[in-house]
Formats: sequence, structure tokens, C-alpha cells
Amino acid sequence: MSTSVLLTIVDIVALVAVLAGYLFVVGRQLSKVATNLEDAADLVWQIQANAHVIEPGLKQINTTGGVVAGALPLLYGMAEGIVVGATYVPQAADHEPVPNFPAMRTRRSRLFDGVGVKI
Repeated sequence: MSTSVLLTIVDIVALVAVLAGYLFVVGRQLSKVATNLEDAADLVWQIQANAHVIEPGLKQINTTGGVVAGALPLLYGMAEGIVVGATYVPQAADHEPVPNFPAMRTRRSRLFDGVGVKI
């Protein structure tokens, strides 16, 4: 046997050994991935089962949201009216400031009413 034939056989054996090792490593990684995918599939089925129960309530929520969204232009118009009525209008510089007086004369406490004392 010549040297070139011997080296060719050694190269082929080394190539087969390296390919076998590579396939072994890839096979282990694929089995780990398969296990993780199986666990993930179980979680997805649980989520789907939980979401199936929520679906009828979600339709009610969407209906209520539509009603609220329909009322928003009216509420916006009312809020604009309130803001316009409550906007501060500065008085002229020569205007005499008026002191603020309370709307009622004396504030009445209701603490005594709770214990039965009449004032």
C-alpha cells in the first residue's frame, strides 16, 4: 500500500468521525428544542383555553367602548362650554378690587348634630 492511499483512508476516517460528532451534537440540541417546543405548545393551549372564556365579556366591553366613544364629541362640547364660562377675564387696572364675602353668614358645624346637641 502506498503512502497516498494510507493518508486517504486516514482522511476519510477522520472526516467520518468529525461528521458523527457533529451529528451527535446537533441531535442533542434538536432534542432540547423539541422538549422546549412541547412545553411551549402546552402553554399556548392553556392560554387559548383561558382566552376562550374571556371572549363573550370582550364583546360587551367593545360595545360599551363604542357607546362611550360615541358620547365623546358631546362631552367635549360640554367641556368646551364649561371652560369658556370659567375663563379668567382680567379687570381694568383702574377698577377698585371688591373684597370677597362668604355666601352665608356663619358656618354651622354638623359635629354637634351627630351627638344630639342642638345649637
